[in-house]
Amino acid sequence: MFSKFFIERPIFATVIALIIVIAGLVAMKLLSVAQYPTITPVQIQVTTTYPGVDSKTVGDSVAAPIEAQINGVDNMLYMTSVSSNTGQLTINVYFALDTNPDIAQVLVQNRVALAMPQLPQLVTQYGVSVQKKSASPLMVISVFNKDGRYSHEYVTNYANIYVLDAIKRVNGAGQATIPGVPDQAMRIWMNPDKMASLGITTSDIQQAVANQNALFGAGQMGQEPSDDKTQLTFPVVTQAPFMQPVEYENIILRADTEGTAIVRVKDVARAEVGRRQYIDDNKMNGMPSTPIIVYQQPGANGIEVSKAVRKTMADLKSTMPDGASMKRTSQTTAKVDELLAKYPAVAHRTILNGFSIIDGQYKIVFLILAAQFESWTLPGSVMTAVPFGILGALMFNWIRGLENDVYFQIGLLVLIGLGAKNAVLRVTFAVELRKQGLSIMDATIKAGEERLRPIIMTSLAFILGVLPLALATGAGANARHSIGTGIMGGMIGEATMAMLYVPLFFYLFDRLAERGEQKKKAAPKREPPAPKPYTTEEGK
Repeated sequence: MFSKFFIERPIFATVIALIIVIAGLVAMKLLSVAQYPTITPVQIQVTTTYPGVDSKTVGDSVAAPIEAQINGVDNMLYMTSVSSNTGQLTINVYFALDTNPDIAQVLVQNRVALAMPQLPQLVTQYGVSVQKKSASPLMVISVFNKDGRYSHEYVTNYANIYVLDAIKRVNGAGQATIPGVPDQAMRIWMNPDKMASLGITTSDIQQAVANQNALFGAGQMGQEPSDDKTQLTFPVVTQAPFMQPVEYENIILRADTEGTAIVRVKDVARAEVGRRQYIDDNKMNGMPSTPIIVYQQPGANGIEVSKAVRKTMADLKSTMPDGASMKRTSQTTAKVDELLAKYPAVAHRTILNGFSIIDGQYKIVFLILAAQFESWTLPGSVMTAVPFGILGALMFNWIRGLENDVYFQIGLLVLIGLGAKNAVLRVTFAVELRKQGLSIMDATIKAGEERLRPIIMTSLAFILGVLPLALATGAGANARHSIGTGIMGGMIGEATMAMLYVPLFFYLFDRLAERGEQKKKAAPKREPPAPKPYTTEEGK
C-alpha cells in the first residue's frame, strides 16, 4: 500500500525526501562538534590561602571547618582536599553527573559561608573562592619575555591584568586562572636584627602601615544644614593610598613626644613592588614565563571555546609591548583542531570525527552488495536509505542537545550496516519476484507489501534494544546517550526510508537498467566486411 502510493506519486515522494534532507542538513549545521562527551562528575572547587603557615596548620585550622560544613551537601559523591606548605588550600567537591553545576555551586557556597566565622582572620581577609571547575584544563597559554627586557614580575602583572581578563571574557572560558597568586602587592622585607635592637615587632609595622595608609571619609564642606549664604558644597579629598615604595618606607613606627627621635619603616625594613605571594616558578625553554590555564566551563563546547580563545590571543598579540609574546603550550583539542584544518568542508558540516572510516565503510558495503546482486544499480537503491539514517541520527542528537562526538560516530558506523539490512530485505525479495516473471511495478509493490511487517518488527526490536543506552543514568551516561540516541534516531530514519522510498528507488533504478539493456539489444549490430574474392592475378 505504502510502496504503491509513493511509486505512483514520485514528485510527492521527492518533496517529502527533500524536506527530510533539509531538516537533517540544518541539524548537521547546528550540531556542535566535540571529541568526547562530558562523562566526569560535576566538580566544584573551593580555594583559599593562609599565608605563612605549613600544610598541617592549613589542614587543621582551615580545611577541617570547611570540610565539616560541606560534608553531606545534596547530591555530593565525594570530596578531596589538598593543603600545601605555601598556605594554599584546594577542596574539590564532586557531585552526581545529572546535578546542575550552578545549583551545586550555590549549595557549596552556602556551606562555606557557615564555616567562615571559624576560620582565621587572615583567611577571611584573603577570601574563600567557590567556583565550578572542569576535571582537566582545555589549554595552557604561556606569556613570556622574548629578549629579557622585562622582569618576571612585569610579565606576570601584564598577563594578570590584560591577558587573563580578556580570556575570561570568552564564552565558556571564564574559569581561566594563573597558578599561585599573581596579584601585585607592596612587599616590606624586614630586618630582624634591626627590629630586635630597636624593640619593634612585626605587629608594630603592620599596625603602622594599616593606620597611616588607610582611606577615611572626611565629609563635605558646606553640607546641609548650613548657613543660607552657602552656595556650593565640596567633598573633602584625603590623601590617596601610597603607591611608591619610598612612601611606605617613610611611614613612622615610633616617635617621642618632642618629635626628635623618629623610627621609620626604612630604618628596619625595605619596601618594593612585587607579587603578592611567591609560591611558583614557571619557565618555558629556559625563559621565565607566566602560564594561564584555561578550563572549559561545564556545558561549553571545547572546540568552540578553543577557537574563541585563539582568536582572542591573536587580537592580544597585536597590542602587546615589544619583546613580550604568548603561545599555546598545551591543548587537549589539538587533534580535533588538526582535523578541522585538514577537512574544512567536513568541519563546516560538523561530520568530523571518523569521517574517513564512515566513508570507507559505506563503499565497502556498496561493493559487497554489488557482488551479491551482480549489479551496480541495485546496490544504489539499497544504499539510498543510509544517508537518511545519518540525517535522522543528527536530528535526534541535536533535538536532545547532544554533540557530534566519537561515540556518536561509532553509532553512525553501526547504522550503515543496519540501514542496508532493512533495504536488502525488500530489494532481494523484489529481485526474486522479477526472476519469476513479474513486471517491475508488480514486483516492487508485492515486495513492499510482503516485507513491510518484518522490517517494522526488526527495526522496532532494535530501537527498543538501544533505548536503555539513550536513557542511561550514572557515571559515563553521556557517552551512552550519544551512541544510543544516534542509533535510535538513525534506525527510525532508515526504517522509514526502507518502507516508503527504497521501493521507489528500486523501481527507478531497475527501469533505468532495463532501458539500458533494451537500447543495447535494439542497437544494430555491425557486420564484419565480406572478404574479397581471390583471383589468379592477385595470387601471381
